Amino acid sequence: MSNLNRIVFLGTPDFSVPILHSLVESGYQVVGVVSQPDRPVGRKRVLEPTPVKQAAQALGLPLIQPERIRHEEAFETLTLWSPDVLITAAYGQLIPERILHLPKIASLNVHASLLPYYRGASPIQRAILNGDKRTGVSIMTMVKEMDAGPVWAQESLELLPDENYGELSDRLSTLGAALLLKTLPDIVSRAIQPTEQDESRATFAPRLTREDEWLDFTKNANDVANKVRALAPSPGASVWLGDKVLKVWYATPVEMSTLGSEPGQVLAVTLDGIVVACRTGAVVLSRVQAAGKRAMSGLEFSRGFRNLTGSVFRGKQEKGEP
Repeated sequence: MSNLNRIVFLGTPDFSVPILHSLVESGYQVVGVVSQPDRPVGRKRVLEPTPVKQAAQALGLPLIQPERIRHEEAFETLTLWSPDVLITAAYGQLIPERILHLPKIASLNVHASLLPYYRGASPIQRAILNGDKRTGVSIMTMVKEMDAGPVWAQESLELLPDENYGELSDRLSTLGAALLLKTLPDIVSRAIQPTEQDESRATFAPRLTREDEWLDFTKNANDVANKVRALAPSPGASVWLGDKVLKVWYATPVEMSTLGSEPGQVLAVTLDGIVVACRTGAVVLSRVQAAGKRAMSGLEFSRGFRNLTGSVFRGKQEKGEP
């Protein structure tokens, strides 16, 4: 098929960027890009352009950033772009039906799960949180219901033992870009047909909230380590140590007896980091960061205390306790 089909691309985070680049580099005519508005980040609340905005500007592509995609001005712009195919990848807003019906050929989504599993905003994080061994990407037709459309193609991969959210997202993005390029010609030419999802097997991955960022040492060690991985490199898992909030960037589960220890209690400080008791087993916090400070090894952090052993890390609901 010809790559002259007019494509409008919608995406926002780093996950979306390789997919956009792959379309342009493969000769597809990307006539417009839609991304979320720039948001303030960091302690100084400085506006930061989205990764897709930066990519679109570097590629010289027309770009809009509507506060709400359903607003009339956005619809008018998309209509003027006259897409043959609409492609979304982690855009971050529900697309109204009248926009889904604009393309002459199809409205497609590159979703980072093996649908019908993990429909929603955080499929990558949820796969890590749940300790899944495999995940993947799906190319699906967008419908009114979130991530419920028929699936054109899927590709799976194995999660690596110490892989965090950022690392897995990068691998899934690369996989999704390759699968889209492989599948798109057959979708446009109608050489293949999609398969309806099995609703009885659907699971959901709602957006993570600030409440989800707190570690809970009453869980087992694997669950605690999985949460740390699922929240790195952003926004990071949080704990209280006394009246200070600490970010935990890297944690490893270890099998050991914690009989008689309180969940969250520091059992020891080793060259590998801070050993903390969980409901079963323990985790070694090997990279941490105090508020307003740089990230450092657990051992280096411990040197700021006369004796960290015996101290207790606590979650948000316990912050007022000694």
